[in-house]
Amino acid sequence: MTTPADPMAELERQLKPYRGQVPSFAELPAEGLARAEVTGLVERLAAAEERTWRDGYASGAVYHGDPGHVAFLNGVYAAESQSNPLHPDLWPSATKFEAEIVAMTASMLGARHAAPELPVVGTVSSGGTESILLAMKAYRDFARERRGIATPEIVAPVTAHAAFDKAARFFGMPLVRVPVDAGFRADLGALAGAISERTAVVVGSAPSFPHGVIDPIPEIAALAAERGVACHVDACLGGFILPWAERLGYPVPPFDFRLPGVTSMSADTHKYGYAAKGSSVVLYRGRELRQFQYYTVTDWPGGLYLSPTFAGSRPGALSATCWAAMVSIGESGYTEAARRILAAGARIRDGIAAIPGLSVLGDPLWVVAFGAADGLDIYQVMENMSHRGWSLNGLQLPAAVHIAVTLRHTQPGVADRFLADLTSSVEEVRANPGVSTGMAPVYGMAATLDAQIVHQVLAGYLDMLFEV
Repeated sequence: MTTPADPMAELERQLKPYRGQVPSFAELPAEGLARAEVTGLVERLAAAEERTWRDGYASGAVYHGDPGHVAFLNGVYAAESQSNPLHPDLWPSATKFEAEIVAMTASMLGARHAAPELPVVGTVSSGGTESILLAMKAYRDFARERRGIATPEIVAPVTAHAAFDKAARFFGMPLVRVPVDAGFRADLGALAGAISERTAVVVGSAPSFPHGVIDPIPEIAALAAERGVACHVDACLGGFILPWAERLGYPVPPFDFRLPGVTSMSADTHKYGYAAKGSSVVLYRGRELRQFQYYTVTDWPGGLYLSPTFAGSRPGALSATCWAAMVSIGESGYTEAARRILAAGARIRDGIAAIPGLSVLGDPLWVVAFGAADGLDIYQVMENMSHRGWSLNGLQLPAAVHIAVTLRHTQPGVADRFLADLTSSVEEVRANPGVSTGMAPVYGMAATLDAQIVHQVLAGYLDMLFEV
């Protein structure tokens, strides 16, 4: 097998391509650079990185990317660049934008079906991970105070986002992982068996990040309600696609606040909501639950302190761009975007299934995961795709790759180019058995090495990000 002598050296080569190519600063320059020089450098880097996402070579990452839309958001950001929701007396516009973002998202996700005494409320956060962390923190504190559970637990399928692992570790909440069925959906029997008197919340995904399939949310929500526990639906990927997919006639089961057992949701405005990166929404059934998310201090010499999320100061300009994206696109715009994405997803899914040696995992709509037959290294297929310009997501347990289809993939010819390149990449692996290059051996080692060693490799990767 052909492998690089040092996988970390290969990682460094990929992560630090600008070394020796552009100026670097390990300390402040003695004299500040001219603004034109700084702007020129930033624009040079941006131009070098633009082609991959602009031309549809990236999985997810940039969900809209149309130059007119980007310019529109940039203009809104510039107008609100100094705003900070921590100071609503100075920027009441920030509270207007965020309140309306929450209200519009809640309305889209079934809020009108909620009982008047338990309205759907929420906050804006910095992204899906923070939305999930906030919800889990709220459930921990609610379970301790209202249910008397000393160590509240999270019950979630193994496919639920890694942010739930992060919440469990940060907040001291044991995470009970349950298996998925043959279609990669949460196993209801295992889920029911994992719920105990210590359970604070049960989790379902709509859809899951790895395989793009929707957990059986109606059954999960009913089970949670029956057992007297909360139910969080992670719709970070699907919150701004599934409502319109349902309207377009796709087989989407109820997954939102139409289901009485659903007590909270997360939905990313900076994904298929087409806002600038750094915004998400977390929603709750009832104001009381949301209040367990808040942080307030009454005895600090600096005065009364309060913040709705983890951050204190926040970029109000990002909320302004989110609001601007939502009100400028509207229901018709989101429906049309979903139509295009779902059509491209079907084209890509069916094309992958037709390539000998590859198989689609589950029955995804637009986040399409695929594995390979025995003897075909799926990670080397992914590496070969990278040589052709593609940036895809590697999965594990089982080994697979996925592509999250965005509006960039709906451009003419992109889906066909993807399938042609994928066919060639598979053929290249078949013609060179045993060859493992680039990132392929790194993924392969992760599946065979001791977990502690893998943790050390990942920590080394993160260390590398912060090296000049």
